Amino acid sequence: MTQKVLVPIANGTEEIEAVCIIDTLRRAGAEVTVASVEATLQVTASRGTKLVADAFIGDCATAGYDCIAIPGGMPGAEHLRDCEVLTALLKQQREAGRLYSAICAAPVVVLQHHGLLAGRVATCHPSFAAQLENPVKVAERVVVDGNCITSRGPGTAIEFALALVEALYGTAKAREIGKAMLVRGSTD
Repeated sequence: MTQKVLVPIANGTEEIEAVCIIDTLRRAGAEVTVASVEATLQVTASRGTKLVADAFIGDCATAGYDCIAIPGGMPGAEHLRDCEVLTALLKQQREAGRLYSAICAAPVVVLQHHGLLAGRVATCHPSFAAQLENPVKVAERVVVDGNCITSRGPGTAIEFALALVEALYGTAKAREIGKAMLVRGSTD
C-alpha cells in the first residue's frame, strides 16, 4: 500500500535531512510531496543548495497524510514553525493518531513550540537539548514514542528516514531499504 508523506521545506532547511527523508521514503514506495512554506517553490537550503518543492503548503492543506516529516536546519525550522497551514496539519496529524516526525532543531523549534511533544519523549540536535522539556532520551539518535518520531541531526538522517519507513511499512521493508543503501547494521 502506498503511504502518503508530506515533507515541508523552507529557506534555511537542512538539505541533508530533507533529501535523506525524501529519497529514503521514495525508495520504500511512499508518495512523497515536498511542500514549500515560502512564496516560491524553490528554496535555498541552509548550505546554499537549491531545493524545488512539488507544491505550496497551502495546496496540501486538505490532503490527508500518513506521515508528516519535518527537516531541521536554521532558520528553516523557524519558517516551518511560523507556517499556520503546517501547524494546523501537524495538530490534525497528532489528533488523528497519524505519524508526525521531526529532526535536528525541528523537534524543539516546531513540535515542542506548538505543544506537539507534550507527554512525549524525544531527541533533537545537541544545541537545542537544553530546551527540550522531556530530555529523558535526548542522547539517543532516533526516538520513537507512539506516532511521534524524532532524531538528532544530519548524521542521523538516514536512520531517521529508515525509522519512518519501518513505522509506515514494517521492519522487513526498512531492513530491505537499509541493506540496498548499504546502511551499517542493515547489510548483515
